[in-house]
Amino acid sequence: MSKIVSNRSEIVFLYDVKDNNPNGDPLDENKPRIDEETMVNLVTDVRLKRTVRDYLNDYREVPVFIKESRKEDGTLKTKENRLDEEKIDSAEKLLEQYVDMRLFGATTAIKDKTITFTGPVQFKIGRSLHKVKLAFMKGTTVMPSKEGAKQGTFTEQYILPYSLIGFYGIVNENAAKTTGLTEADVELLLDGLWNGTKNLISRSKVGQMPRLLLKVDYKESNYHIGGLSSLIRLKTSIPDQEIRDPSQYRLDITELVSTLKANASKIMGISVAVDESLVFETGGVVADLKAALGTVGVSIKDIPL
Repeated sequence: MSKIVSNRSEIVFLYDVKDNNPNGDPLDENKPRIDEETMVNLVTDVRLKRTVRDYLNDYREVPVFIKESRKEDGTLKTKENRLDEEKIDSAEKLLEQYVDMRLFGATTAIKDKTITFTGPVQFKIGRSLHKVKLAFMKGTTVMPSKEGAKQGTFTEQYILPYSLIGFYGIVNENAAKTTGLTEADVELLLDGLWNGTKNLISRSKVGQMPRLLLKVDYKESNYHIGGLSSLIRLKTSIPDQEIRDPSQYRLDITELVSTLKANASKIMGISVAVDESLVFETGGVVADLKAALGTVGVSIKDIPL
């Protein structure tokens, strides 16, 4: 049996998308979400959790509760349908059966009693590390849009030529006790973040690539540094909105490393996965990420993916 999570962790996850839409807004022509004041690309935590759930369910065959499921007549099943069908009659069974309930929590009703679980794993809204450019594309289809039409119709879509998106998350050891979140569940989460992003092969997501996954584990109860993702800065010699590839920028981790060093006595260890296309620097000099993290003075290990 895997141990219940007993230590707090912070997670930083960076991935990029090229010529696609990482998270469309259905109330705004499905455009990529953008902070119009800063032109920074936004991606909701709900989108990220959906990526993890779909990967675990479809690729790892690990049951998840929050997913699209249909009846024989094609209509969507409700939560109540799922609970009845899978004979879930208690909160304990719900948590035991579904990893996403242990990870992210949820609100549902069992036997007319509303049950709310606060998820131990929480992510902030993802933000690109640079300004992005919104591009509008038109096309055509060969299939007519209505009977009797002699030709296809026009298509329209909004894309981002490039976006490097950063997510920040926390694994809360206190809530983990309530949902029964285990260390093995957290390993599945990391797998889902990295490989789920890479395997999200839909028309609007194909080509997404995970670039950096960092987990900092603390040995002091109820403590974390906070905002680690904001300590990574993108540096480039070209205008932000002209970026099209990781070769056109460096990631400055000077502040990240110095902050981790200042808190080393409270850190149990750091786990990392990194894509070789990224270039890092500290103090203005190109640096190997793992070597730079090694100067913190704590255990550094690879995330098995």
